[in-house]
Amino acid sequence: MKQIYTILLILALTEIAYSQQDPQYTHYMYNMSVINPAYATDNEGVLNLGGLYRTQWVGAVGAPKTVNVFAHMPVGKRVETGISIVSDEIGDVVKENNIFVDFAYVIPLSASSKLSLGVKGGVSFFDANFNGFQFSDANPDPAFAENINQTFPNVGAGAYFFGDNYYVGLSVPNFLRTRHLERGNGIATLGAEEIHYFLTGGYVFDLNPNLKFKPAFMTRGVSGAPVAVDVTANFLFSERFELGAGYRLDDSVSGLVNFYITPTLRVGYSYDYTLTNLGDFNSGTHEIFLLFDLDFSGTGGKGYDKSPRFF
Repeated sequence: MKQIYTILLILALTEIAYSQQDPQYTHYMYNMSVINPAYATDNEGVLNLGGLYRTQWVGAVGAPKTVNVFAHMPVGKRVETGISIVSDEIGDVVKENNIFVDFAYVIPLSASSKLSLGVKGGVSFFDANFNGFQFSDANPDPAFAENINQTFPNVGAGAYFFGDNYYVGLSVPNFLRTRHLERGNGIATLGAEEIHYFLTGGYVFDLNPNLKFKPAFMTRGVSGAPVAVDVTANFLFSERFELGAGYRLDDSVSGLVNFYITPTLRVGYSYDYTLTNLGDFNSGTHEIFLLFDLDFSGTGGKGYDKSPRFF
């Protein structure tokens, strides 16, 4: 057990140091504000609230868990602001909490399309606690000798082109290449926070009055790691129930479902099946999200006869 824990921790820390460091999501299309500050619904008088919980590699010792909550709302003509809080944890050892504030400016380009430009600012609280950690090696790596507790600033930007039934987004959530890595006497104590690039997109096809097809994709790039690609295909039935599947390149396949409890409250669930050799050590990944809209416009809220929030 100790050997498995050590292996998983090293894999997780390697991911932090050299690979995809930002948390990944299966429901990225409903969690867009976390990765793109330009994301905007441009619904005047409507406060969009959301939350997501992801537990990855269930059954594996030290498996990652991610929680985030977010809110955004137009606050003036063409101006939308938001806040997001992301908590990422690897076992009981590595914890990172991020608090971001977003500002977006929405520019109408035509009667049906808009371009939003956004900036993001905030701080990250990084903590690595190796107290009581059991190593299988009699001579543990000196990199784990001291606990780490640091705070880093974050500045990001993005663009989001959208209409009622499509969107394309490009974003960099953090331009600052902060360092968790310190080298001394040839010893590397952890890793560096690399710059991540996100390209996202989605479209809604009306197949008939009661059925819509919603393909979407997310591409993530970071120095020192292969490009990661998520492709998702969802079907929306009677604008109340959604069912779909996803594929993460060379990583996993997913099943997704969500439905409206009320016209303004939606819940969703996804399950990821691991395709890599890590699948031998876990039973998959679970993700749950919740979206809730508060209407302050005085129009009486949204009914089932109105267009849902597609993305």
